[in-house]
Amino acid sequence: MGRTFAALLVAVAASAIIAAQTPEQPGCGGRSNDPRTPCASDVDRMMAALPDKAPAKPQRPRRVLVLAHAAGYVHSSIPLAAKTVEALGAKTGAWTATTTYDPADINTANLQQYDLVFLDNTTGCFLDDPKDAEATAARRAALLAFIRGGKGIAGIHAAGDSYHGNQCAQPMASAGDPLWPEFNRMFGGYFKFHWNNPQLITVKIDDPKSRLTAMFHGPFEIRDETYVFANDSFSRANVHVLTSVDYSKLSDADKAKEKDPRPDHDYALSWIRAEGKGRLFYEAHGHDESIYANRAMLEHLLAGVQYALGDLPAK
Repeated sequence: MGRTFAALLVAVAASAIIAAQTPEQPGCGGRSNDPRTPCASDVDRMMAALPDKAPAKPQRPRRVLVLAHAAGYVHSSIPLAAKTVEALGAKTGAWTATTTYDPADINTANLQQYDLVFLDNTTGCFLDDPKDAEATAARRAALLAFIRGGKGIAGIHAAGDSYHGNQCAQPMASAGDPLWPEFNRMFGGYFKFHWNNPQLITVKIDDPKSRLTAMFHGPFEIRDETYVFANDSFSRANVHVLTSVDYSKLSDADKAKEKDPRPDHDYALSWIRAEGKGRLFYEAHGHDESIYANRAMLEHLLAGVQYALGDLPAK
């Protein structure tokens, strides 16, 4: 009897050790068993931080399509970002949003009912069908025609980690080659390196007179996974920079984490640009769920999307 009880104690102890070494799979968020459901606590914090009104009145009722499909790394914040875009529009009246995880929804007929496509942490060759080259080409053409014809595109964080590397069949490599040059140029740059979350970054305001940065009252600090873009993929000649990393505030140890840094130390974080008759807005932060509970960042996102929709004029 004593031996049986002792064996039971050993088994219980072993189970406890295994449990401690194997974290529980979270029940919510993009990297969980329920990847399309944001964690309720994150949604509550986001809802509490939502701005009360939009900086511009919509010229007409606007519809936004959120594409939350990632062909590469899947971020835990994907469903929260989608919920954020939906909630921003609903509370301020700036737009209504629909979320899809199906890249096949990027087609000419479906896009006719929308004014903007929001790329929610898309990674890899997110539009492509590896088994259907014709479908891939049609989706790519539909997206470019949508934007160039006068509509909008916006993206957050890992939308900048798309279409680069060696080939679409492989995971994205750091930097690498452009795999869809028209998209790469239209988007303004693609990923090379990131400082790991929660790296402290000082954000400087490159265009303090813009209505898209009016919510930032001077430089500010943020903790997140901060992207750096491939040296040859990003240029201020191609985009209008709104915010960027204050590289002078990084320690020598943090600077040394990046191999082959840009000689000009120009690390943009958010920008806008025109593409044909359409417009683009991009914000590089948005890895961690805490970003979506930051009132100023939500106001920046709101203004950026309104710019891309054509409702908020900007340089």
